[in-house]
Amino acid sequence: MSHVSYRDAIFSTPLDRVAQFSFDERVVACFPDMIRRSVPGYGQILGMLGLIAQRHLRHGAHVYDLGCSLGAVGLALASQLPPDAFRLTGVDLSPAMVARARETLAAECPDHDIQVIEGDIRTLDYQATGMIVLNFTLQFLSPEDRDAVIARLYDALEPGGVLVLSEKVIDPDEQDNAWRVERYHDFKRANGYSDLEISQKRTALENVLIPDTLEAHHDRLGKAGFPRSLTWFQYLNFASLIAFKTYESP
Repeated sequence: MSHVSYRDAIFSTPLDRVAQFSFDERVVACFPDMIRRSVPGYGQILGMLGLIAQRHLRHGAHVYDLGCSLGAVGLALASQLPPDAFRLTGVDLSPAMVARARETLAAECPDHDIQVIEGDIRTLDYQATGMIVLNFTLQFLSPEDRDAVIARLYDALEPGGVLVLSEKVIDPDEQDNAWRVERYHDFKRANGYSDLEISQKRTALENVLIPDTLEAHHDRLGKAGFPRSLTWFQYLNFASLIAFKTYESP
């Protein structure tokens, strides 16, 4: 069953009170447009996942997509890898996201072994897995929960497994951070968002999306047990890291 993706206009009219951002039916309806116009480099990150899997994932191994939203990681891997190359479990806390992801993945890649479940990644009972993708998910968890989640993901990974962690980040240098944020707002304006939309969405995300520095992410990965991690992609204040369960040469 195919769905129309609507243009993101959630914050286009003045609101007396801007409610906290949530992944509800309104967001689901326009999510592909929202991501495309407001997350720099999202398409490039997705495009690399199949290449990363080809290099690091044992044939037929399991993959987790945590905070899977509409199933973009599953779609990306299925477009690049044959059905017998991997099994994937997508996990999301939003019932609306889960329902749409199931329909989309069943329609777009029926031959691949992909399931989507509703669940909380903080308490999920993880199976042994070869690759975990956290695309812009950890930033929505309370900061005090993040260390424990990454530690649990390290334990779930098989030896040689990899964790791909994509996040909005902050720069510890105030001036550099301000420059990145302003250029990010320019990016959104260039993609058709008004100053009102930018301002109201920023208000909606306050205390909902709390970014870390890249150094904090790498420190957390090291503390969880990963012997090696690197930032493989950055576009303004959006970055993607990869962490290796065992040390590997290129």
